[in-house]
Amino acid sequence: MGDNALRSRRGFLGMGVGLLGAAGLAACGDTSPSTPKVQAEVPKALVDAAAALKGSSLGMLSQKLYSEAANAALDASIRKFADTTGTKIGNSLVQADAGDVVAKIHAEVQGGVARDLAFMTDSRFVAQFQALGDLEDVTDVVQALTATYGEPTAESKNFCVFDGKWFAIPYHFIGIGSFLRKDWMRDEGITPRDVYTWEELRDLCLAISDPGKRRFGWGMTVNRSGDANGMIEALINSYGGAIASNDGRKVTFDSPETVQAVTFLADIYTNPRYKPMLPPGVAAWTDSSNNENWLAGILGYTRNQFSVYADSKTKKNPVYDNTHVFADCTGPATDKSLLLGQSQGFVIFKGAKNPALAKLLTQYLVTAPALVGVAKEAPGLALPAWEKVWDADPFFTSGDPAFPIMRKITQQQLPLSTKNGLDFPQKASAGQQAAVGAYVLTDMMQQAIQGTSPARAVQAAHAKMVQIFTQQGLPQ
Repeated sequence: MGDNALRSRRGFLGMGVGLLGAAGLAACGDTSPSTPKVQAEVPKALVDAAAALKGSSLGMLSQKLYSEAANAALDASIRKFADTTGTKIGNSLVQADAGDVVAKIHAEVQGGVARDLAFMTDSRFVAQFQALGDLEDVTDVVQALTATYGEPTAESKNFCVFDGKWFAIPYHFIGIGSFLRKDWMRDEGITPRDVYTWEELRDLCLAISDPGKRRFGWGMTVNRSGDANGMIEALINSYGGAIASNDGRKVTFDSPETVQAVTFLADIYTNPRYKPMLPPGVAAWTDSSNNENWLAGILGYTRNQFSVYADSKTKKNPVYDNTHVFADCTGPATDKSLLLGQSQGFVIFKGAKNPALAKLLTQYLVTAPALVGVAKEAPGLALPAWEKVWDADPFFTSGDPAFPIMRKITQQQLPLSTKNGLDFPQKASAGQQAAVGAYVLTDMMQQAIQGTSPARAVQAAHAKMVQIFTQQGLPQ
């Protein structure tokens, strides 16, 4: 992969002696980005299983977490595993929002030079890699983990399983939430609630805005970024629209419900009434922009992975104590939020040089002792993907007021349905994931903001999606 998408992680992370972690082991201590202190012993069962692999090597890709300290804590756990088992593990960061990550990794698999192991967001990437034939069946690992740690998070059963076989191993759950400034609301006499419609949220954001005080209520862009993609798709789904049919095979994007949602969202960025709640430069924001502006204290609302929440907590930013966390908004087609969250999933690529070691490493990294160091540096962003791991360390049960909400999301009954018959999550679709990754949604919103009618912008996006689905082996 190109240098723009990858960063080397201190080369090889270890050479030493042992293998997997039991949930009852002592938790890691607090860590710092430079020298994380990992106390997660590798259990004897895994050490014994890795004995025949001593001296062998493994190449790994890690999807970049928006916390340098969390990335360092992961490195420390990998180093512990490598030292204990006497193996070498080379770990590199991959920027998943580059837009071409699937194409680059697929080319490496085809060329026989791919890493052995990676973890990637299940709802964004796994179906694409599986459709390309790039992934090994890992059902045996998932079955072994289920026997020890109970059920994995509910959404992963949709995004990691194809024809009854697992092609990704759930690693950790990614909290996704909506965040409001409760102190700004209090100043306006507004009591925080746990449920809003999108229309109510828009009006609330306007009410708490005061440009003279550098208070801008609406902290979301529709420029090309993962956060914009997520917000646009969530809003459309709540209105009763979707990229594809429930089976993930047919593009159904061009619908009255989608046009209604796009009309609503475009109005926020074009109607002079809402100008006071739009922060300067919002039209050109990238993925880090809403994080930075939220942490700077000038936004009243944003929607994000829990990275922004984690940063405010770990860096003792006063924004943390003034944050009201709630789930996604409801729309005309929904009675409750359709928020599912996401999980990072381990995948083993076809042609892996050391699949046996890769499988053993994953079984260690999912455990509480190995995960808690990462989780403490990224509260809410890296939570257990396995039922019994939640109860294996007190940090996961009581480390933050938001954690119980996140746990309920991981275990909720799925699918969630709209009034017009859509089920979420829909069947994992390479076409849907590729369409989102190609930024068709954000490009559509840019057209609508620049003067194209919402109906025509939706039609153009639908046509692009048809092309993408066809390219992904789903002819329309």
